[in-house]
Amino acid sequence: MRTPGMAVFKQQNVEDFYEMGEQLGSGQFAVVKRCKEKSSGTEFAAKFIKKRISRASRRGVKREEIEREVGILQQLCHPNIVALHDVYENRTDVVLILELVSGGELFDFLAQKESLSEEEATQFIKQILDGVQYLHSKRIAHFDLKPENIMLLDRSASLPRIKLIDFGLAHQIEAGADFKNIFGTPEFVAPEIVNYEQLGLEADMWSIGVITYILLSGASPFLGDTKQETLGNISAVNYEFDEEFFSNTSELAKSFIRQLLEKDTRKRLAIEDALNHPWIKPLNSRQAMVKRLSVVNLENFKRQYARRRWKLSFRIVALCNHLTRIMKKGQNRSEHDGVGTDFYFEIAFLSAPHTTLLSALQLCN
Repeated sequence: MRTPGMAVFKQQNVEDFYEMGEQLGSGQFAVVKRCKEKSSGTEFAAKFIKKRISRASRRGVKREEIEREVGILQQLCHPNIVALHDVYENRTDVVLILELVSGGELFDFLAQKESLSEEEATQFIKQILDGVQYLHSKRIAHFDLKPENIMLLDRSASLPRIKLIDFGLAHQIEAGADFKNIFGTPEFVAPEIVNYEQLGLEADMWSIGVITYILLSGASPFLGDTKQETLGNISAVNYEFDEEFFSNTSELAKSFIRQLLEKDTRKRLAIEDALNHPWIKPLNSRQAMVKRLSVVNLENFKRQYARRRWKLSFRIVALCNHLTRIMKKGQNRSEHDGVGTDFYFEIAFLSAPHTTLLSALQLCN
């Protein structure tokens, strides 16, 4: 529900009400700054989204896309979802005043730990599921669940609270409506996105399966050497539980992942089923004991996480440079190489302001 008294787009100067601080992140079309509300002294994050001024321009975000993101955020109020506090607009930007999520990424936090049991891991997965359950209860699909969009409110807490961020691709799914699109981050998208089929809430559940697989092992189930290979692996559901990475993983955990990485959306776990799966909600003391004794492959997780960050940084820089060249040449989107280009252009630059890859992202500007 909307916050009482919140205007959709306030036309006042945002700096009359908020004192802007350090830059927290930047992308091709957005900058995020720490800010402080002058009337209360409360700190927030101000996301400045560059508007697309004309239809002919390739710079900036279309107004209808900004309006969709704002409209969805204004409906949301949940402990595991970033909160929208206010919205301002000027000639060039829309400014979202968001809850300040300062604990960093969940995966970065886990990479600092010395050990992690499946019981501890499920405490974080459960929070992700709780946030998604709230979204799905409102028929909202996030469509971009990935490690970079799973943050911690405060990592100093004994059990840090998960916050799902970045609703730039989120859509409200209308019953009976025909909705198909090609978007998301290739490593985490569901087969129905790759194959341009009808989309629904089920796509988020697939992404949770991929995230869980990576969290438990450090390995990525479908990631290939090329974008095309990754998408092919997803479409064919080509993955396995390599003994090298999953030797200490429980069968309960594998069952949870298998039922999420199901190509048939009718057979894939829905959010309620996932919350009631015995890996998340043990049915007896034996299942609870299995979770306590099974451990996450943190050694490989840390090794693969470091490689993942380096590759992601490199990929974003390369894509920034590629997009800049395309803009200078004035090429049309239709000239781009199909699925993969749109995937990363929509994601790397619109959702990047929330990530921790500041040094890479700032090279785009």
